[in-house]
Amino acid sequence: MRKILIALLIVFVLAALWLWRGRDLSMLADRFKTIETSSHPIKSITYEGSGNGGTLRVDDVDLSLNEVELGGAQPSVGTTKEGLIALSFGGKVFPFGPALSQEDKLAGNTPVEDTATLSIKHSAISWPNFFETNWISGKSPTWKRQIYQKLTWKKSTGAQLNMLWRYEQFFYPGDGWTNALMTRLGSTGLIRVEISDASR
Repeated sequence: MRKILIALLIVFVLAALWLWRGRDLSMLADRFKTIETSSHPIKSITYEGSGNGGTLRVDDVDLSLNEVELGGAQPSVGTTKEGLIALSFGGKVFPFGPALSQEDKLAGNTPVEDTATLSIKHSAISWPNFFETNWISGKSPTWKRQIYQKLTWKKSTGAQLNMLWRYEQFFYPGDGWTNALMTRLGSTGLIRVEISDASR
């Protein structure tokens, strides 16, 4: 009897913790395991913006540079003196490829010797959202999870760029998971930029 009571108590505590701190537990689990839903090679890249902020568009996917959680730093995009579209961050520069002439935007194709991919993943563990009430629409998501967009670009020289975006994804009964990328102040947007073996 005592073992049963202890087991029930453990289950109750875990359930309460999941309801109370489910988002934190989900994010902790994401460090070890996420579920990939798609991955495809990048054929073209376009930048729309003034240099800081703006939007990177890889094929038909928009990647925002406006919402960043990088400790106050922000990547910038422009062209090098050699005419290459490039991203700079933390004193390092990563060139994507030759810029094509397009009005009001920078655009280019992935060089044939490069390997560039965009993958989409989501949390393996969702968290409950049973007690949220939306007084405007009357509909509130019952579950939430993180969705990740990861851009990986490798040059033949060994230089590599990794960028990671994180957003919240909502689940509505009858509608399923939303396609929208929800933001949460202080925890979503562009959360990682890593440039290795890059020229300065």
